[in-house]
Amino acid sequence: MAESTEDGRMFPVLTEDQIAELAPLGKRRAARPGELLYDAGETESSTFIVLEGSIEALDVTRDRERLLGVVGPGQFTGEVNQITGRRSLVRSRAREASVLLELDRAALQEVLQANAPLGELFLRAFILRRVYLIEHSVGATVLIGSGYSADTLRLKLFLSRNGHPYIYVDVETDPDIQRVLDHFAVRLTDIPVLICHGDLVLRNPSNAEVADCFGFNPAIDESGIYDLIVVGAGPSGLAAAVYGASEGLHVLVIESEAPGGQAGSSSRIENYLGFPNGIAGQELAGRAFVQAQKFGAQVLVARTARALQGCRPPYTIELDSGESIRGRAVIIAAGARYRRLGLPELARFEGAGVYYGATRIEAQLCRDEDIVIVGGGNAAGQAAIYLSDFARQVYLLVRGPGLSDTMSRYLAFRIEANRNIVLRPWSEVQALEGESRLERVRWRDARTGASEVHDVRHLFLMTGADPNTAWLGGALALDEKKFIRTGPGLGDAWPLERPPYLLETSLPGVFAVGDIRSGSVKRVASAVGEGSMAVQFIHSLL
Repeated sequence: MAESTEDGRMFPVLTEDQIAELAPLGKRRAARPGELLYDAGETESSTFIVLEGSIEALDVTRDRERLLGVVGPGQFTGEVNQITGRRSLVRSRAREASVLLELDRAALQEVLQANAPLGELFLRAFILRRVYLIEHSVGATVLIGSGYSADTLRLKLFLSRNGHPYIYVDVETDPDIQRVLDHFAVRLTDIPVLICHGDLVLRNPSNAEVADCFGFNPAIDESGIYDLIVVGAGPSGLAAAVYGASEGLHVLVIESEAPGGQAGSSSRIENYLGFPNGIAGQELAGRAFVQAQKFGAQVLVARTARALQGCRPPYTIELDSGESIRGRAVIIAAGARYRRLGLPELARFEGAGVYYGATRIEAQLCRDEDIVIVGGGNAAGQAAIYLSDFARQVYLLVRGPGLSDTMSRYLAFRIEANRNIVLRPWSEVQALEGESRLERVRWRDARTGASEVHDVRHLFLMTGADPNTAWLGGALALDEKKFIRTGPGLGDAWPLERPPYLLETSLPGVFAVGDIRSGSVKRVASAVGEGSMAVQFIHSLL
C-alpha cells in the first residue's frame, strides 16, 4: 500500500521538527520483530510513528495474511478508524526491531484540533488510506447475495454509505459459491449473508445488527446529559455537529441509516459553493462525518429516534434500541423522504427494481438497460444525467409541461442535449408489473390519455417529499403538510414571552433545520447554513 501512491500524500514522511512537536503528546516505546501492535477488529487502536525500523500493514482473511504495505522511518500507521473509534480493518505488526512514538486517540484528536498543518497531513493521509481499503475490499467482510434481492441491495447501500469495504459474491453468477456456503453451513434460503471478520455469519441481518457487528457506534451515556442532540445526519445535521463540537459542545448525532441523508444518495452535486466540478453526495457526507468526529462529536448510525419527551430542557430522545438519551438542546434534522407513488404493486418491488437513490451501486444494476426516472426536480435531473452513462435509454417522466419551473437551468440544458435521455412531459406511472422483481412499467400521457408499456426493470422515484415527523407524535407544532413550524411561523403555538429564535420549534430549545422544516429551501447549501445557524442560537440559550 505504501508504494501505491507516488506523491507521498497517503504515506507522508514527517520531518524531524514535526516529530519533535508530536513527541510530548505520545510515548516512546520499543517493538520486537513480529510484535503485534494492533489487530484487525480491535477498537481504540493507537497511531504509531516509526522512529527506527518498520511496521507492516496486513489484510487478514480466514487466517491468511496479505501484505498491504510497509511503514518506514518518519511515517505513521492508521486510517479513518483512528478518528472514528471503529474497529481496525488491518493488522499492524513490527517488521523488525523498531522504535516507535505511540499516540493514543485522545492525543491524535488534540493534534487534529490544535495543530492545523499536522492535522491536515494526518487527516488527508487517513482519508486516502480508507479510500484505498474500500477500493481493494480490505477487511475480511464478504456479502453473499442476489441481484434479485431487496435486502441484498439494502446491505450493499448500508455498507457503502458507511464507508465499510466488502467483497460481494452473487449467487446468481458465481458457480463456486456453494463451497463458501457449505463452509459456513449456510443455505440459499438464508441469503443475503454477511460474513464479518472472516468467521461470524449473519443471515439477512438488519442494519443495526451490521452496525453492532462492525463496531460502528460509540457507547452512549444514558445517565448523563449531552449539550446537544442532533436527530439526523444529513447536510444540516452534520453541519450542526461540526459547528457544535468545534465550539466545545458535547454533541451526539442519531442517524437511522448512514451519514448524508437524501443528499448522500445524489450522484453529483454541482451547485454547492466551492466545488466547481461538483462533488458526489456520499463523498461530501463522508468528509463532513469525519470532520464532525475530528472535533469530538459522537455519531450513532442505524439508530432511529422513536419519541421526543419533555416540555422543557433537558429533553429525552427515545431510540428504537430501547435506549434513552437526554440533551439540553435538540436539533431535529431528520429530513424528508421521496414520496411513494400510490400503486398497489409498489411495496413488493422496492429494492427489486424500484429505487429512491442513484448511487454507483444502483448504476451498476441497470447497465445497458432501459430505465425510467420519475420526477422534475434537481435530484431527478442529476440522476438522469449520471445514469445515462450506464443505461441504454433513460425515460424521464414529469407531470407538468417540462423542466423549466422545477429544475435548475444547467441541469435542464444538459438533459435536452443528451441523446440517451427521453423527456416525457405530462406523464404519470399507472402500473408496475413483474413476478419476483420489476419487469414492466406502464405510464399514461395526461394530454392524450394514451398508455404505453415498456420492458423496464429499473424505476427511480424522485417525486416530492414527505417529512420524517411521524415519530414526534404531536410533540411539536406542524404545518398542514406535516413539516415542523419554526420561528415567526409558530404563532400561538409558542409558549414563552420572549420571541422564538428563527429556527426554534414550539418547544423552547428544540430547533428544526433542513428539509424537515416548514418553508425550508431544498438545497444543500441552505441546509448546511441552517445547521450552523441553529448552533449559534443554542449558544445564546446555553
